[in-house]
Amino acid sequence: MGDLLSAGTNSCLVILIWSVLLVVFLLAKFLRKVKEKKVVGSRTYKLPPGRKGWPIVGDSFEWYNAVAGSHPPQFVEQQTKRFGKIFSCSLFGKRCVVSADPSFNRFVMQNEGKLFQSSYPKSFKDLVGKNGVITVHGEQQRKLHSIASNMMRLDKLLKINLLDDVQMVITQTLSNFPTNQPLLLQDVCRKLAIHLMVNQLLGISSESEINEMAQCFSDFVDGCLSVPINLPGFAYHTAMKAREKIITKINRIIKEQREGATEIGNGVLGRLLEEDCLADESVADFIINLLFAGNETTAKTMLFAIYFLTQCPRAMQQLLDEQDSLRRSKSVGEEMLTWHDYKAMPFTQCVIDETLRLGGIAIWLLREAKEDVEYQDYVIPKGCFVVPFLSAVHLDENVYHDALAFNPWRWMDSKNQEKRNWRSSLYFAPFGGGARFCPGAELARLQIALFLHYFVTTYSWTQIKEDRMSFFPSARLVNGFQICVTRRNDGNKLEAMEVQQY
Repeated sequence: MGDLLSAGTNSCLVILIWSVLLVVFLLAKFLRKVKEKKVVGSRTYKLPPGRKGWPIVGDSFEWYNAVAGSHPPQFVEQQTKRFGKIFSCSLFGKRCVVSADPSFNRFVMQNEGKLFQSSYPKSFKDLVGKNGVITVHGEQQRKLHSIASNMMRLDKLLKINLLDDVQMVITQTLSNFPTNQPLLLQDVCRKLAIHLMVNQLLGISSESEINEMAQCFSDFVDGCLSVPINLPGFAYHTAMKAREKIITKINRIIKEQREGATEIGNGVLGRLLEEDCLADESVADFIINLLFAGNETTAKTMLFAIYFLTQCPRAMQQLLDEQDSLRRSKSVGEEMLTWHDYKAMPFTQCVIDETLRLGGIAIWLLREAKEDVEYQDYVIPKGCFVVPFLSAVHLDENVYHDALAFNPWRWMDSKNQEKRNWRSSLYFAPFGGGARFCPGAELARLQIALFLHYFVTTYSWTQIKEDRMSFFPSARLVNGFQICVTRRNDGNKLEAMEVQQY
């Protein structure tokens, strides 16, 4: 009898414990749902589902570990499996809504300045400047973006010998390659991109000035996402000093051209001064913004294209065949490529698109809700950060078959033609979208294609050290892509173009 009572007591105790645990679980679940809602007045606001993460730091560690690796959407993919394509988490010290949903990403980009506005860390805003098209909002942003788009239009640039200028800069840079010696292609591409942008924006072509600007800009970029401590030894301090040097140089050029000491050139700065569409105190920030955006997109896409081609010999051979064919079609003494030649590079354009899909620079955007925003069953409260994660769409297996593979032939498939329109596609947005669509997108693609032409037809190369991509603090290859180059047998065209140059 005692054993039965004891057994009965134990059974009741077990039932009681499980009952309490069940009540606690249900209560915790209820409280979690209540916390996800924000009541304002008579309305109830509900964020997308998600997790809180660690106290104070939230999910920031997992986020940065992912974006600093070679597969940035890793954290996002883990959360979408649990919560769906739109979820909430804790980042940057506050609650955020993150999206891997292409329709919502488009919604956010198309409502820039209306429902959402861009948001950047203090270090970035300080460095690019308060009058830059990247950081300003509202009517000022629309005005500056319109000016930038007008200045960077290819039809205007082509009228001032853009093609010849770009090719001269590329061939001048490539002619200085040390053959049969290790070099870091990442450094070469950065210097080439800044040379191209300084030439197009400021009209500078002096080698010494280019080298000085390249060093300043390297320090500038390294500080854009740094801790804003303005003391010697910190990246932010070094970057602010570099910014001062760049602004001093720009203002000196403005003064010389205003006073007639030097001829107003065909660069963007010269045309800004001629059209008098910006106050002089705003011009320096405007130019710095274009330098930053153009340098990052162009340099890293050049680098990643060669990186991917090195890993895919079949694509490398098809690209080389296409470019060699263009070279053989040129008449004797005709070295420069023409606009017609550029438009006759279909596979090269596929390589560029695939490079932008796998290694695009704008992997995610940071926006802030200007007001309470309703979307589907959710309401995103005013002040909440919203993060359209573009790379999560670009690398989605449900959108692209074998999404992690470098496959430029995918863009020849008729089923992908609608996706490929990078101006309007839901699934391919390497240059952003909406009011902040990159105004220099066409120019960047032209420069990248011309670089690929001259690099692959002039040199062959061997990769010396293993490498991988990282996207924090900026897109890069962690070992700089160390290669050893040798001239191809038909690589004498650089010498021929150097003779033309002088």
